[in-house]
Amino acid sequence: MTSAVVVGAGPNGLAAAAFLAKAGLEVTVLEAADEIGGGTRSSEALLPGLLHDHCSAIHPTAVTSPALRALGLDRYGLRWRTADVDCVHPLDDGSAGVLLRSVPDTARLLGPDGDRYQALFTTPVRHWDALAHDALGPLLRLPSHPLLLARFGLPTTLPATVLGRLFRTPQARALWAGVAAHAMRSLSRPFTSAIGLGILTAGHAAGWAVAEGGSQSIAHAMERVLREHGGTVHTGVRVTDRRQLPPADVTLLDLDPGQVAALYGDRLPARVRDAYRRFRRAPAVFKLDLAVEGGVPWTNAHARRASTVHLGGPLAEVARAERDVVAGRMPERPFVLVGQQYLADPARSAGDVHPVYTYAHVPHGYDADATEAILGQLERFAPGARDRIVGLRATPPARFAAANPNFTGGDIITGAKTAPQLLLGPRPALDPYATGLPGVFLCSAATPPGPGAHGLCGAGAAAAALRQLGLRATPGSATPQTADRDW
Repeated sequence: MTSAVVVGAGPNGLAAAAFLAKAGLEVTVLEAADEIGGGTRSSEALLPGLLHDHCSAIHPTAVTSPALRALGLDRYGLRWRTADVDCVHPLDDGSAGVLLRSVPDTARLLGPDGDRYQALFTTPVRHWDALAHDALGPLLRLPSHPLLLARFGLPTTLPATVLGRLFRTPQARALWAGVAAHAMRSLSRPFTSAIGLGILTAGHAAGWAVAEGGSQSIAHAMERVLREHGGTVHTGVRVTDRRQLPPADVTLLDLDPGQVAALYGDRLPARVRDAYRRFRRAPAVFKLDLAVEGGVPWTNAHARRASTVHLGGPLAEVARAERDVVAGRMPERPFVLVGQQYLADPARSAGDVHPVYTYAHVPHGYDADATEAILGQLERFAPGARDRIVGLRATPPARFAAANPNFTGGDIITGAKTAPQLLLGPRPALDPYATGLPGVFLCSAATPPGPGAHGLCGAGAAAAALRQLGLRATPGSATPQTADRDW
């Protein structure tokens, strides 16, 4: 029987393992931590009964992911939940940019910018199911819908600060800046519009959803698929030497490129090894999990109903903060993401005490305490919030890295999304998942399409492995791309 070993049980490792198992391979997964999930873990680490997500929390790209849909995770217990409002970006005057599931409804709230917003998003949202197959995959391949991809892709090449000039109002510009800031790059750089446009388009297609029961539910559903098809998972197994790996026909690595270079060393072709060692890392995050009695008292009423709130002020302030963290400077007012997942999934709360998830963008490897900076931004847009906090737990960059080696220096997106790394992955190649070693593939978020709980990096690597083995996926076992063409 053809065999596969997958190192790492994050969402991409689990997706790769599930697809290979469904294709008939004997699959073994090795995970360094004591539990599966990687960034898609959840726990009651702060207070009993209060459920916080560890890292990945809001999932606009996962709901519509061709990979997760092909795995049929709803049959394995995964349920998506959405709040009344997807995202809010408040300003100091009490107004806000407000994002709703519907493009027309969002446009209505954006007032003078509504027509421009609809012009930007109506077509790609309408065709997202078709567009996603091309947009969420490697660049160097023939698209199935070239005209649609070109129409979507042209604005993605722009710096986010330039595309932001499309809008006239500070509310629309701020809303755009906050979503674009997920790229964790200086917003004046080319292609910094790409991640923002992708998140907004996918979100309008399916909502900024959370996983019922915590992000851990995504990992657990994929594990059930894997086990149903004969796969096994071993936790607490940290692979630091390739000789630890059991013999297998293919090996897939849900690791960052630096770990792969350390694991295989001189066995890698020199050009691949050098590219992996040069792989650039992104800024970090400093996370605060909060227990908030009665919820956050936002000044803006829409924010009280939103699963995600972005704190950063107007576009110019967000751009300045992101430029600072990329340059290694801690801004006085960092960009802060607030997750209120309990509004979509009330079972995460304990009575009137609610789990609130926050993190600030900070410089890579930041070793100071950003607690006051985060609370200052919270208090700025929700006066009195401090008085409602009954529990607090900080996760600095070093703790993120200790819990997950892929998050070196607190980089939770597994690599800087510079234009080359965003478009091509860790090195220029027709197959971004290939390592240059026969039978060895990279499947982490360092490969296209990048970070998220969508499992698409794992699906792409699994497809590459099956092609090298000369196998085809069994009917219904994988996405159309993994069965018939490249990602």
